[in-house]
Amino acid sequence: MLMEFLRSTAFSAMTWQAAAMITVGVFLLYLGIKRQYEPLLLVPIGFGAILVNIPLAGLNEPGGLLDYFYFGIKTGIFPPLIFLGVGAMTDFGPLLAKPYTFLLGAAAQFGIFGTLLGARLLGFTFAEASSIAIIGGADGPTAIYLTSQLAPHLLGPIAVAAYSYMALVPVIQPPIIKLLTGREQRKIVMSEVKEVPQRVKIVFPIVTAIACALFVPAATPLVGMLMLGNLFRESGVVERLSKTAQNELINIVTIILGVAVGSQMSADQFLTMGTLLIILLGVVAFSVGTASGLGLGQIMYLVSGKKINPMIGAAGVSAVPMAARVVQKMGQEANPKNFLLMNAMGPNVAGVIGSAVAAGVLLALAG
Repeated sequence: MLMEFLRSTAFSAMTWQAAAMITVGVFLLYLGIKRQYEPLLLVPIGFGAILVNIPLAGLNEPGGLLDYFYFGIKTGIFPPLIFLGVGAMTDFGPLLAKPYTFLLGAAAQFGIFGTLLGARLLGFTFAEASSIAIIGGADGPTAIYLTSQLAPHLLGPIAVAAYSYMALVPVIQPPIIKLLTGREQRKIVMSEVKEVPQRVKIVFPIVTAIACALFVPAATPLVGMLMLGNLFRESGVVERLSKTAQNELINIVTIILGVAVGSQMSADQFLTMGTLLIILLGVVAFSVGTASGLGLGQIMYLVSGKKINPMIGAAGVSAVPMAARVVQKMGQEANPKNFLLMNAMGPNVAGVIGSAVAAGVLLALAG
């Protein structure tokens, strides 16, 4: 009886690969709890990674608990719901007050298409390369959505890379910003962001959703839900729906989505050479996206007669609001009187739209 009991425990089927992935899950928990890097996602992802690598538990098998959790990703439901909540929490006012910052959000997506070519040269299929490249947008839900549609077998490493780099924005971006901008440029104080009429804020999500649906139909699930959430916020007549999208809905979906992503980090899928390449290509994509945003920022700096701080181009990636906070912090380090947060939020929220549109373009091309 004792031997039969021992054979029924997970210890009897434990492999070094499973133990290694459990360690990875614990490390993600450390990053989320101790270091506070994207805790809302790294904590459920890390715990999901631990659960799925426990032998004999069967959580990820057909009919298992995590298999049902993953259904929302596989069917493409969870990422648009996340975007609904993000839209309800986002103020597009800084973008509307200074529309030229939309170009900075678009420029930062260059990292996606540059990495796409690099991944193809390394032997990945177009669908796989597209899923890897979207990491450069620094938008976790977009990366999950596109990967679940094009390369679901890569979901684990791509999701972990996307959210890890989002969490490491304060570590990755400052050296790139210092390399591509001068101290005197970082001192530049920009004009204040003026208040935008409420009717403009109401019209914007409606027009954007229609335009996106017409030009890039494949991006409509993400952009459409983003704009619907924002319309809830700005219309002023559905406060209950807006608060639900900002709180209960996005929190519930985040829990299930995070655990489901972690469930894709099983040892047989994760411990491969391809995973290492994905992680390396992901940091390249994110770095190139930051650099391309800064490049356009330098052009705007010259065209504006040195009135635009080129640093705000680094906020063009979709890591909201971390990238904007990095710009704010570096601006104050160079000049304590420099407050760039609201100016940086324009390209930052533009990056959210830009990454979703880029995902739609890639999905259409791969389709």
